[in-house]
Amino acid sequence: MSAARDIVIGVDMGTTATKAVAYSVAGEQLATASHGYPLEEPHPGHAVQDPELILGAVYQTVREVVAEIGAERIAGLSFSAAMHSVMALDAQLDPITPVVTWADTRAAVQAERIRASARGLELHRRTGTPVHPMSPLPKLVWFREQEPRIRQAAAMWVNAKDWVLLRLCGALVTDHSLGSSSGLMDIHRLEWDEEALSLAGIRAEQLPELVSTTTVLEGLTEEGAAATGLPMSTSVVVGAGDGPLANLGVGAVRPGVAACSIGTSGALRVAVDRPVVDPRGGVFCYALTEDRWVIGGAINNGGVTLDWVRAEIAEADVPIEELLDRAAEIPAGSGGLLMLPYLLSERAPHWSSLASGAYIGLTRAHTREHMVRAALEGVALQLALVLQSMRAAGLDIDEIRATGGVIRHPLWQQTLADAFGAPIGLLAGQEGSSFGAALLGMQALGLIESIDVAAQLQPVERTVRPRPAEAAVYSSLLPVFDELYDALLPTYRRLRRLAPSLPAVR
Repeated sequence: MSAARDIVIGVDMGTTATKAVAYSVAGEQLATASHGYPLEEPHPGHAVQDPELILGAVYQTVREVVAEIGAERIAGLSFSAAMHSVMALDAQLDPITPVVTWADTRAAVQAERIRASARGLELHRRTGTPVHPMSPLPKLVWFREQEPRIRQAAAMWVNAKDWVLLRLCGALVTDHSLGSSSGLMDIHRLEWDEEALSLAGIRAEQLPELVSTTTVLEGLTEEGAAATGLPMSTSVVVGAGDGPLANLGVGAVRPGVAACSIGTSGALRVAVDRPVVDPRGGVFCYALTEDRWVIGGAINNGGVTLDWVRAEIAEADVPIEELLDRAAEIPAGSGGLLMLPYLLSERAPHWSSLASGAYIGLTRAHTREHMVRAALEGVALQLALVLQSMRAAGLDIDEIRATGGVIRHPLWQQTLADAFGAPIGLLAGQEGSSFGAALLGMQALGLIESIDVAAQLQPVERTVRPRPAEAAVYSSLLPVFDELYDALLPTYRRLRRLAPSLPAVR
C-alpha cells in the first residue's frame, strides 16, 4: 500500500440516507456527502425501501467524496449499515422483494407468538436479538406464513448491505455484527442457529457466508469501480451494524463506558469482551469485532416524542428550545405527571409492539409545561430502564458518553444525568457510525494499531453531574414507571383486539 493512501471513507447506510465521510488516521474529517431515499409505507405496518435507490446513494456519495479527495489517496472503504433489514434474491441474485427495514411491523403477530412461547427467551439468549417485529427472524416467519410464493422463489435471504457489497465487490457475505442482529445467528458459536432457521423455514445455504467485521474484500467489480471513481484494486472492509459502530465512533469501546444517543429515537450501549444477555432478555448483544461486543437497548421514542408534544399539545410555532426553557422551570417529577412515551410502540427493555403512549396522573393543575417536561422525563426514564437491564446483565458502567442533536439543550443533559444517577460526558465532536466504520476500516487495513484509539480521538468536552435531590425523585419514580407497562399490557391487548384494522405501530 502506498504511503499516500492514508484516507478511509466510512460509508454509513442509514434508514433514510447514506452518508460517506473521508477521514484521516488522525480522525480529521476531510470530505462528506449524503443522499437520501424514501422509506415507503405502501400498506399499514409495511416500511420498505428500493434496494436500487440505496445502491445508487452509496455510489453517488462515494463518488462525490472521491472527486473531492482524489482516488489516489483512498486506502479503502468501510461500511456501516442500519440493522435488522432483510430482502429476498432469486437464483440470479436479483431482488424479488424490496428491503424490509427494522421499522416494518407486519410481523407483530408472529413476534408476539414466538416471544410468548417457551423458546422465545432461549432464542434471545442464544442469538442476542430480542424477538421483536424489527428482527429478520419474525419477518421470515411472516413470509413463510403469508407469502409462500416469495418464499418458494427466494434462493437467498440477505440484508441491504450484503446486496450492496455483492454489487460493489462481487462477494456475498454477512458480517458477524449484522448476523448477530438478525435473530438467526448463535452469538456464542458464530454460526447460523439451527432452531432459528427451522422456525424461519429456511436453510443455511440460503444465507450468505458469515465473516468477521474486519474482513477485507480485495477489489471492486467493473460496475463498482465505474460508479465510484475508484480503481478496481480498491480494498473494501465489510464493516458492521450502525449501533455497535456508533459506540466506536464516540470512543465508548472499553468495558464500563456506555454510549447514550438520542435523535428521533434513542439508544444506550456498552462494549464488552464477550457476548452476554441479561436473564430477563431486556437487552440485545451484537458483535463489533471478534473480541468486542456491544450490549444495550434501543428505544423508538426519543426526540420524536417532543416533536409530537410540540405539534399536538404545546405550540407548534414556538421553537422547541423555548418550550424546553419553559419546561425547565417545572420541578423534577412534573408534579406527579408521568408520560409513557410509546407513540411509536417501543423496543427495549420490554420488546413488544403492543405498547402505546399515555399520560398518567394528569390533573387540572398541570400545564403545557408540565406535559412537555413529563414527555422528556418519560424518554429519560425509559433509557434508565435500559441502563437497569444492562446492570442486571452484570455490567459495571462507570462512564456514560452522550451524543445526538436532541441533547444539546441543558434540560435534556441534566435530566439524563439525574435519571441515570450518573455523570454524563458530552463530546466535542459527534461523528457517529461513519467515523466508527472508518476506524474499523483503518484497523483492518493496518493504518492504526487498534480501534482503542477512538477514546483519544473523541475526548469528553464537558461533564454534567446528577443533582442529588432530583436524582432521588427519578429513582423513586422509576419503579412506578416500570410497573405501568405491565399494568397496562392487558389494556393494550384489548385495544388491539377492539381496533384490529389499526396498523401495528412501531
